[in-house]
This record gives sequence, structure tokens and C-alpha cells, in this order.
Amino acid sequence: MTLYDSKKKLALAGAVCGIVAAVLAFMGNPANMAFCIACFVRDMAGAMGMHQAEVVQYARPEIIGLVLGAFIISVATKEYRSTAGSSPMIRFVLGMIIMIGSLVFLGCPLRMIIRMSAGDLNAWVALVGFILGVGTGTFMLKNGTSLGRAHETNKSSGSVLSIILVGILLLAVCTSLLKASEAGPGSMHAPIIVSLIGGLVFGAFAQKSRMCFAGGIRDVILMKNFDLLTVIAALFAVMLIFNVATGKFVLGFNTPGIIAHSEHLWNVLGMYAVGFAAVLAGGCPLRQLILAGQGSSDSAVTVLGLFFGAALCHNLGLASSGTALNAETQEVVAGAATPNGKIAVIICIIVCFAIAFTNKREAVKK
Repeated sequence: MTLYDSKKKLALAGAVCGIVAAVLAFMGNPANMAFCIACFVRDMAGAMGMHQAEVVQYARPEIIGLVLGAFIISVATKEYRSTAGSSPMIRFVLGMIIMIGSLVFLGCPLRMIIRMSAGDLNAWVALVGFILGVGTGTFMLKNGTSLGRAHETNKSSGSVLSIILVGILLLAVCTSLLKASEAGPGSMHAPIIVSLIGGLVFGAFAQKSRMCFAGGIRDVILMKNFDLLTVIAALFAVMLIFNVATGKFVLGFNTPGIIAHSEHLWNVLGMYAVGFAAVLAGGCPLRQLILAGQGSSDSAVTVLGLFFGAALCHNLGLASSGTALNAETQEVVAGAATPNGKIAVIICIIVCFAIAFTNKREAVKK
């Protein structure tokens, strides 16, 4: 069974994923977030003590469910393939870059779409940067950039990340070893069983539909193919309906409580880095988790890069702050990208160009 062979099936997959995100938002996930790969990986990194930001520490079952959902459905439909060996350390670095850019913007491409559906104009501004980043990466691919081919490996190798995540889930449910926020975004979450089921469903439909936010734009540029954008458009439509129906749609920039900031240049550059790195790595953060679930050790290494990047962001002060209300004065305090974060984004973009120019197919080099 595939969902990517017709636009109607793709729209159905996007609608189901949108419903999952809406349910998670309704059941307690942070406002205007619902489902964010970067934010949730950051929370998991905090839960494991990789950073000490107490307000963003929680072992998110959605991330675990995503990988397991992709693993289960790929095994059931005989699409599971254990592969590895395509520039692993470069992919690790690209995972770091994706995370750094995301946390400067304050969200991954999935959350960008969800923020757009809630009227956050900052996300619409960031979309420009994301499209430009994907466009730059696509141009580099057309001109010979390649991280090489992956090769078949022992079947057990491709399941390592899935097994590790099951272990994290057991630690979260059965022990008190992992950290959990008592305030802030990390303390806002749907019940564990709802989050896990939501992740499983989202992961299965994302795997069968080949959902990828960077890939959708890349396909339009390369082949004038809008199929993958159908999934994203359907998800956006469902979340738009949910936000309007529940009164969560607020059109504007400096909106307190949605974990966003209005420094437009850094929203654009942050998502430019994400789009560029995602194309070089072969998929957005969501797609990397799905590919890891269906057996790609290369994507699993990229996911590890996401975790390491999340730790760096909070240990080195790279993550931006969101617009908020001062509890005492009730005045709006504008969010902002940090000086360290700005420097890091520039470095990330330079590194993306360095990777693109130094990794060419042999035929192109000659």
C-alpha cells in the first residue's frame, strides 16, 4: 500500500496528520506548537540531561512514536531496508545545523506550517528563508553535490535507533531517571498514551506518503512536481480549521504565548540554514526520523546530530527567546535571537556551502 501514487491519497495522509496535530494541541501540547520535531527533540535532550534548561525537559512520546510508526509500517509493507555508509559525519554536522537554525527561528518546518495556520506572520516571513534555503540546496544538487550512496547493512543495524527510543520510553514511564519540566513548554503535554498513539499514526502516514517539507519544495523546483506539497497543504488546512474553530487563530507578529519572535532577518536566515541543510541531508527533520525508522543508519546519525545540536543551543545560549508578557507589569516583552545564535547561524550557512562545494560526484569533479 502506498499513498504517494495519487494526490487524493496524499491529501488524505496530510489531513490525518493534521488531525493528529490538532488532537495533540487540544489535549495539552504547547499552544501554537502541537507537533514540532526540533522542539520535541530538544525537550528529549533535556530529559536526558544533555542540557540544563529546566523549562524544556520532557521525553516526548511523539518522537518515539514517529520512529516506531515508520519502523512498524515499513516492516509490515516490506519497505524496511537497513542501509548506511553515506558520509555519516557530514550528516551528523547537517543535523546540528538543522537544529541550530530551527531553534533560532523557534521551530522546525513542521512547526513553521502549524504557526502559519495560527496566523503567526513571523512564520510566513520565515517561509521565504526556508524556500530560498531549499532552492540553494537544490541548485547545488543539480550541479553535482552528493553525499554518496548508502549500502545494505545487517538488518539489525537499521533498528538500533528504534530500540534506543523504546528504552527511553520505558525509562520515562517506569523510572524517575529522566528529567521533566515543572514549568514552561516542557511541562505542557498531552497524556503519554495519546502522544504515543499520535506519534505512531503520524509516523505511519508520513512514511507511506513520503512527507517531507524540504522535499516538497525541492520537487517543485527540480521537476515541477507538486505532489508532496499536497500533503503539507492538507495538514495546513486542517490546522487552520482547528485554530479558527478554537479561537487560537491570531493574525500578527508580536503575539505573547506562542513561543516566537519578530526579528525577521534571523527568522529568515535560521530557516534558510534549515532548508539548505535539509536538502543536502536528503530530508527535513521529520523525514530524517521517518527514514531512520525504516532502516537508514545515515538518517539515524543525522537525528543524533539533532540531539547534539539541541544540547549546544541551550548550553551555549544559541536558542532564541519568544515574545512574552511580563507577569508583574503585563507589558509585552519582545522575543529575540541571541548574539551567539546569530553568529552560529552565519557559521552554519558557511558550513553548508563548504559541504556543498567539497562533496561532488566523481563525474562532476572531472
